[in-house]
Amino acid sequence: MIKVSIFYPNEEGKKFDHGYWTTTHLNLVQSLLGPMGLVNGEMEKGVSGTDPNEPAQFIAVGHLYFNTVDEVHAAFMAHASAIMGDMSNYTEIKPQFQISETLL
Repeated sequence: MIKVSIFYPNEEGKKFDHGYWTTTHLNLVQSLLGPMGLVNGEMEKGVSGTDPNEPAQFIAVGHLYFNTVDEVHAAFMAHASAIMGDMSNYTEIKPQFQISETLL
């Protein structure tokens, strides 16, 4: 299984609308990438660092699952502009991406 992780750093003064991401944005992503191999999508909301008094390093982390890395690249080559174009509706934070192979 291939996992695309999208990390949104917790930047002071910047917004992140978790409700919009988990409904409207994820629906957009699923409608575009589902036919191209997207298996599942999920979102995590950062709570804290290891010290419960410290903020989380990331305000949100998204995960998208595919069966192959070729599906990931084909899907994003076809639809990245539409997906990234929706970002301004839920955040101004520049995300960081990682594509991984799950081992367990």
